[in-house]
Amino acid sequence: MTATMEPLVETLTEDARWQAFGLADKAEAAARAVMADQALGPAGFLISLLGCSDARIADLNADFRGKPQPTNVLSWPSDERGAERDGGAPERPRPGPGDMPEELGDIAIAWETCAREAEEQGKPVADHVTHLLVHGLLHLLGYDHVRDGDAALMEAVEIRILAKLGLQNPYE
Repeated sequence: MTATMEPLVETLTEDARWQAFGLADKAEAAARAVMADQALGPAGFLISLLGCSDARIADLNADFRGKPQPTNVLSWPSDERGAERDGGAPERPRPGPGDMPEELGDIAIAWETCAREAEEQGKPVADHVTHLLVHGLLHLLGYDHVRDGDAALMEAVEIRILAKLGLQNPYE
C-alpha cells in the first residue's frame, strides 16, 4: 500500500499473534479484492476489523448471537443490505465523502479457531484467514447464506474473489 492510499480497513489487534501474522495487510488486500469484484471503489468506504483470541470472540458471540463459544469470524454490517428475493443481489452501499467514509461495518476474527480449522483442513493459515475475511466482508455488503439462493450466490462470489487472489475453492 502506498503512503497516499487511504486504508480501507482499520485493524485493531488484541492478540499479538495477529500482528506477527500480518493481519492488517492481509485484510487490506482481501477488502480491496472484494470491492474490486463488486465494482465498488475502495475510496469512500471504511471497515473495522478486530483480530482477537477465542476467548474474546466467545464473549462477542455470546453477547450478539447468544452462543457462548468461539467461532472463526463474526460480522456486524452497519446497515441492512440483504436482498429481498432469495438469490438476489444485495443493495449496494454508496461511498461517503473523502473525509467521512461510509462505514460498512465491523468484523472480528479469532486466532485459535482459524489456526485449528486451517490445520484440520490441511491448508495454510493465510489462505483460510483470507477466505474468512472475504466471507466476513461479503456479509458487510449484504451477502448471506441463510436462504439457499443467497448461499449459492455468496459461495460463487467467494470462489470468484479467492480465485482472483490465487486461492483454491475452499468448498471443494
